Amino acid sequence: MPSHSVTAAAAVPTSLPLTPFSPTDLKIWYSPSAADSCSDSGLGFNSSGQDNFSNSLSKFNSALTAGLLNPMSPPPPVADKSRSSPTLFEMMANEPDCPPRAGAVVQNAVVPAHALQTSKLCPILPPTLDKKALVQQRLTDLLGSRSPGNQFNDAVSADVKLTLSSKDGITISLSVHRQILVAHSRFFASKLNERWAQHQLNCVPFFVEIADCDDIEVYVETLRLMYSKDLRRKLMREDVPRVLGILKVSAAIGFDAGVLSCLEYLEAAPWSEEDEENVATLLSELQIEGDGAAEVLKRVSLDPVDGMGQEEVLIRLLQVVLEGKDDKARREMKSMVMKMLRENASNKYDLRKESLYAACDACLSSLHSHFLQAATGEMQDVNQIARDSDNLHWLLDILIDRQIAEEFLKTWASLSELSEAHPKVPAMYRYEVSRVTARLFIGIGKGQVLASRQARCLLLQTWLVPFYNDFGWMRRGSRGFDRHLIEDGLSNTILTLPMSWQQEILLSWLERFLGSGDDCPNIQRGFEVWWRRAFWRRKEELERHNHLRIMAANGDNS
Repeated sequence: MPSHSVTAAAAVPTSLPLTPFSPTDLKIWYSPSAADSCSDSGLGFNSSGQDNFSNSLSKFNSALTAGLLNPMSPPPPVADKSRSSPTLFEMMANEPDCPPRAGAVVQNAVVPAHALQTSKLCPILPPTLDKKALVQQRLTDLLGSRSPGNQFNDAVSADVKLTLSSKDGITISLSVHRQILVAHSRFFASKLNERWAQHQLNCVPFFVEIADCDDIEVYVETLRLMYSKDLRRKLMREDVPRVLGILKVSAAIGFDAGVLSCLEYLEAAPWSEEDEENVATLLSELQIEGDGAAEVLKRVSLDPVDGMGQEEVLIRLLQVVLEGKDDKARREMKSMVMKMLRENASNKYDLRKESLYAACDACLSSLHSHFLQAATGEMQDVNQIARDSDNLHWLLDILIDRQIAEEFLKTWASLSELSEAHPKVPAMYRYEVSRVTARLFIGIGKGQVLASRQARCLLLQTWLVPFYNDFGWMRRGSRGFDRHLIEDGLSNTILTLPMSWQQEILLSWLERFLGSGDDCPNIQRGFEVWWRRAFWRRKEELERHNHLRIMAANGDNS
């Protein structure tokens, strides 16, 4: 029967707009919709072989009755002859693998009978599940999961027939109640008003269509919530992406109770990193009035008025890590905080240089106090030396990573009082101090610390001998000790000095290395570079100078 449609001038949201009311078409039909019909097909097969079995049994009984066979004698040998017909198992074993026929169409996971008859028991690959069919099946299950007493999609009592269609061609119809829609949705209240209803009294139920939906499942779930007395309990069964979709639809149709329940769910439920970004983006787009959205966003944004500044948080984080007592936990947190600070380096709210150097000064002051106490024989807090040294090593890594470690090098090179007290402290407590010196050598050798020549000379003058004395202990006791990296750094640091300093330091090293072996750093590569600079290059310069003198003398004679 042909249907007549009346298009209203108002709009129905079709693609989850940011505002509750956006233009589209509202269509009302006066004729009932046609019901889809479906049919099921059966499948069967039969087998043969009963007659052959009966004939064989009759022959055996006849032979036994005639006395040709002795029941107590062993059975006669079986004649080597093939059976007249192979068994089903033999047929399957001898059948070569073959793909299913192209003409055998598999629909709805049911194989047609003619396909089995013509494929000779070849395995048929399962069909690729159609996404559209899966969505349609989920919608069917969703509409069919109505609890007792719930009037959602109740065709008997409903007075509105709502049809939802998506952009990819999925269409579904459900039975709803005008009274419930108007009571919960400002959008439906404005469209299904009393005057419009009086005008359509002779056409019940009303047919309404919402076209071009982004996600029909979300629309259906939102409408189901209007029929629920406990929205929060219903939403507990959903995940964050689905609740975000329901929130978007609820905001579009003016379903205030749904919006509030979604915000309460999002405020309490855990988020993944992807969920966090989607929540912040959607809430900023919807511009929901009230404090609900602001309370949700407090999970991902910090209000400076309500708490301390970001730099104060970072400073406190540094202090907590530096003051940690458990060595294992402190190492783990240092790695994590180091990574976080590296990622935050480009942020304008990052740690300032002055804040980092203030932390360094506090550690240096503590190290200076405990080191001198240990040098006088007071060993009460001697373990604090290793803790302060490890903290300085970590802070130095941060300074080098940010290319601001030059001032630290100058300060460390000027600690002659600690260097003089170094031999008085037992090696098992002091060797961690030399790890700081080794890190500076690596930084200079890699070009990560560009200090002046005077600062580099003072560093070697103050800390090179203590570094030699602690090298064996570092090699045996330091976690993550990289001998070759430290030796290359020391060699390159020495080679940045004037030749006279290189000669003095390397000749002194050679004497120490020949007496200590593995307990002394092997900087043979630096020694070879100095040797080439001192002799081979000088020899070439001397020959070049003599050649120039000969050329000048020949010019004068001519």
